Amino acid sequence: MQDFAQQARRDVVRVAGHAVDLLLPPIAHDAGERPQSPGLSARGWERIAFLDDPVCDGCGGPFPYDLGAGARCAACMAAPRAFARARAACLYDEHSRDLILQLKHADRPDLGRLFALWLARAAAPLIDDCVVVAPVPLHRARLFARRYNQAAEIARPLARLTGLRYRPDVLVRARDTKSQGGKSGRGRRINMKGAFMVPSGRRAQIAGRRVLLIDDVLTTGATVEACAKALLQAGALAVDVAVVARVREAAHLSI
Repeated sequence: MQDFAQQARRDVVRVAGHAVDLLLPPIAHDAGERPQSPGLSARGWERIAFLDDPVCDGCGGPFPYDLGAGARCAACMAAPRAFARARAACLYDEHSRDLILQLKHADRPDLGRLFALWLARAAAPLIDDCVVVAPVPLHRARLFARRYNQAAEIARPLARLTGLRYRPDVLVRARDTKSQGGKSGRGRRINMKGAFMVPSGRRAQIAGRRVLLIDDVLTTGATVEACAKALLQAGALAVDVAVVARVREAAHLSI
């Protein structure tokens, strides 16, 4: 009955979205104006390197050919991670980077819904198995400076689109970590160690449930790995990860 209700909700949201598109036709995000409904110009779509199957079931990296359901790359088999599976909508390059940086630093939270639509497609196998969706949190000092959490701006509309339970405060950033930029994989892991926690009052929201963790970019995986460990220690059944973009080289995701 619960599955039926969730599917019915998803169908209603999908129909409502189509109705809005008819009344307020989309304007491209890369056309210089803020759109009433999300989208890119035809040229913008062509530039984004979207990721489709076949991909590694562990890190979401692209495979040159189909290796079968559940296949994992050598890096994932050699070093299993705290998160179970990951998916990315596209590769992180100069074209996707521009859009993501607009969301993070150019006061464009409206881009979150566009990315949510991308993830609803790219992470569909994960969404079907998860119950809760949660964003990677910002420290309160950084949240105050930026005014919004870019991961939350993606996770919230994704929850509405898919019927998952949105839990924005199930994870908190216990300390204000330094920027990950320029750090090695080991340096990033050290920087993230113990950075996240689940408040005791929020543990019941994830206990025995599979959580879908949302972030903008997957580089080494250190941040989502630290988040996944905190969620699992707090009682989550499993943690999957969905990001807008990921680096191309699977070797960069060594843990």
